[in-house]
Amino acid sequence: MTNETSDRWALPLLHAGQAQKEMMHNEALARIDMLLHGVAESADLAVPPTALVAGQCWIVAAGASGAWAGREEHVAGWPDGGWRFVVPKAGLRLAVADRGHAMVHDGTAWRDDAVRSEGFYVAGLQIVGARQPAITGPTGGTTVDSESRGAIAAILAALQGHGLISM
Repeated sequence: MTNETSDRWALPLLHAGQAQKEMMHNEALARIDMLLHGVAESADLAVPPTALVAGQCWIVAAGASGAWAGREEHVAGWPDGGWRFVVPKAGLRLAVADRGHAMVHDGTAWRDDAVRSEGFYVAGLQIVGARQPAITGPTGGTTVDSESRGAIAAILAALQGHGLISM
């Protein structure tokens, strides 16, 4: 193997006869620690925060400045020893603490995850929300249409079976 870094996350690779292998190994572990089941504090900061705790990460917002200048969209981590930056790849998912849901990198940009505590989203539009009170089956009326009642009951049963409405 002649690469200096891994193909996907640019983790430093060890080589036979290499001096100070622990430096390369520790750098790789710091990056893995940032990404494995990662949590970003925010995806809306363009300026590095001043109150830092080792292990915290952020998704760098547009217009980045200071130590983050030129690192828009990167994952910025604060392990012991200063800032580390990772270029996101398609499929990287990080929980974002101040949003209350995850964000996923699609290979071009960060996107809010489809699954959130308040519902399910497609193309940014909420299509499933919080469960509402149960819908009662059809009863009463002056004309009984058993075929319509049967169809409505089947629709209600299917929606209830999928957990989309209450029983």
